[in-house]
Amino acid sequence: MGKPSPDSLECVRAVGPPLAIPTAVPLAPLTIGGETIPLGKRVRLDLPVARLTTGTMMSLPVTVISGKKPGPRLWLSAAIHGDELNGVDIIRRVAKSLRPNRLAGSVIAVPVVNIFGLLEQSRYLPDRRDLNRAFPGSARGSMASRLANLFMKEVVSQCTHGIDLHTAAIHRVNLPQVRADLNNPATYDFARAFGAPVIIHASHRDGSLRQAAAKRKIPTLLYEAGEALRFDEAAIQTGVDGIYRVLAYLGMYTPPAMAQPCTLEVHDTRWVRASRGGIWHRSVSLGDEVKQRQPMGFISDTFGDKPVQVRSPMDGIVIGHGQNPLVNQGDALVHVASVRAEIEQEQ
Repeated sequence: MGKPSPDSLECVRAVGPPLAIPTAVPLAPLTIGGETIPLGKRVRLDLPVARLTTGTMMSLPVTVISGKKPGPRLWLSAAIHGDELNGVDIIRRVAKSLRPNRLAGSVIAVPVVNIFGLLEQSRYLPDRRDLNRAFPGSARGSMASRLANLFMKEVVSQCTHGIDLHTAAIHRVNLPQVRADLNNPATYDFARAFGAPVIIHASHRDGSLRQAAAKRKIPTLLYEAGEALRFDEAAIQTGVDGIYRVLAYLGMYTPPAMAQPCTLEVHDTRWVRASRGGIWHRSVSLGDEVKQRQPMGFISDTFGDKPVQVRSPMDGIVIGHGQNPLVNQGDALVHVASVRAEIEQEQ
C-alpha cells in the first residue's frame, strides 16, 4: 500500500505544541455484562444481543485486558460495518500481545461489533440499516439501535478513550489515515500520538459512534485503511503500531521499539467524480503527490474512443480511490487531500 513521501512535500514542520500527556486517574472497578473484572486479568465475555430466527443467540464478543495498576481505559472496536475486516486482525494482534502485568488501566477489545453483517459479509445489518448511523441507540428501538445502545452502555461509557477501526467501503481503498475532530485539543493530541501517515479533520456524522462518544467528552479516533473484505498487511501493521503509540502516550503500556513517523495534517479533502460513464483508467496510486490540474487517468468507451481526462482539483496527495473500472456518471474516482502540514512526532 502506498504512503506519502514527506521529503517530496513542501510542508511546515513541528506543527502545534508538544503533546500534552494525559494524567492517569484511578478508576472504580470495571464491570461489563454484570461481571466485575479483577485487576491483572484477561477476561473473555460474550454479551447477548438477540436471537436469530433459528433460536440461536447472537452475542457480542469482548476481551478485557485489565492491568495491575490503575490508569485510562481504552476501547478498540472494529467491524461496525460487517465487511470491514482489517480492524478485526488489528485488534487480534494487539489483544494477544498485551500482558496484564505490564498494563496500567484497561483495554476493552471488541473485534466485531456488527456480528450480523460479518456473517453476511455485508456493511449493513439484516434490516439494511447502517449501525454507524444508529448511535447512541435505544434499548427499545430497531436491531441497529439496540446493538448501538448495548455497545454504548457496556463499552463506551466505561472508557476514557476510544479507537474505532474501519476500511473503505466496498470497491474503494483508503490510504491509512485517522479521522478526528482536530479542533478539540485532547482529540488532536490523541490523533497525533497515533502517528498515522495522514490525520484528517472530520466533523461528526449524525448517529455515528464517534459523535456519540464526543457528546460524552471521550476523545475518539476513527482509523481508516485498506478495502472491504480484504486483509492488507501494511494497513494492519500501521494500525497495530498506532495503537501501541497511543498506549504509550496514555501511559498504559511500553510498546516495542518502532520508528517515529511524520504525519500529514489535512483539513480539506475532495472526491473527484466521473463526468461520464465508461471504463476508468486510473494512473495514480495511494500516497501519490498530485498537482492541481494534473491528469489522474481517463474515462473512455470500451474501444478507448473519446477519452475524457480526469484531473486533480488541487495540490495534495491521493488518500483513496475506487477499485472498479466500470463507472457511471457521478461515481467517486479519486480522493485527494490538501496537505496543510507535516508533524514530527515528539518524545
